[in-house]
Amino acid sequence: MRVIRFRNVFTIDGQQAFDSIIPLTRQNSIMNLLKTISVATALAAVMFVCATPVSAADEPLIIGVQTWTLRNLNFDQMVEFSTKHKIKYLELIPGHIDPKSTMEDLKKKKAIFEKNGLVPYSFGVAGTSLNKEENRKLFDFAKFMGMKLLVVEPNDFRIFDSLEELVKEYDIKIAIHNHGIKSMYGNPLVVRTLLKNRDARIGVCLDAGWIASARFDPSKVFKEYEGRVYDIHLKDKKVSSTETGDVAVDTFIGDGNAKLKDFFKTLKEARYSGVLAIETDNDLKDPTEHVTKALKFYADNKP
Repeated sequence: MRVIRFRNVFTIDGQQAFDSIIPLTRQNSIMNLLKTISVATALAAVMFVCATPVSAADEPLIIGVQTWTLRNLNFDQMVEFSTKHKIKYLELIPGHIDPKSTMEDLKKKKAIFEKNGLVPYSFGVAGTSLNKEENRKLFDFAKFMGMKLLVVEPNDFRIFDSLEELVKEYDIKIAIHNHGIKSMYGNPLVVRTLLKNRDARIGVCLDAGWIASARFDPSKVFKEYEGRVYDIHLKDKKVSSTETGDVAVDTFIGDGNAKLKDFFKTLKEARYSGVLAIETDNDLKDPTEHVTKALKFYADNKP
């Protein structure tokens, strides 16, 4: 009889449970056989229900950090900080690792991540070029580090042609990052238009703070991307009107206009499986307060 282990629960295949009792016909009367079948069927049904996998909707959202938040820490300090605060998932910046560094340096840093149980899941915002072979170096770096995602913000729309070819070749996703409304990708409509006829592995890095700075609702924008959001920068900004236009400043997570409580619920309902990387544009000498408050805000408001 085949026994399947799933999430520490043993379950018996219903058909095999039935098959296993057939030999009993040689020993039991018809009535006893029917009773045995009923018990076995009930057991199989109960065990099947118990072994039903936990829905993705029940899984917690994944909190990480965009190491731009830790940009005033050197590599070793960044690793120590992340380990201390139990932040496993890192989106790295060039200040902490250089894709064009020597293989010796990359191997050393990769070993440090592994030793400390850290996962460098992405890199960004990565510089890109019209030169495909220059972009290839970025994908080679991601492949070596085990990253399945790169965050980009090309300064020329034509760059997407070579990026798409590399996405297909390496099976590594790219996510388009947005800054404010005046930037190339600040209007979600522009990004949706770019994605329309591109490979599905080209998606979005939704920066909640910058989205809020343009007076968009992150939840609404997320839904409009229809499953193409692959990374999120967990940022908050407070927007104020002035005589010269809107002004947005970074706040602690939850204190701005990003409506993050609602955003968490939206992500949960959508079964978002990517990372929410804590980030701030404030130049923090010591990021402890910002990160600890972000972690607490999520813990207090997780759906």
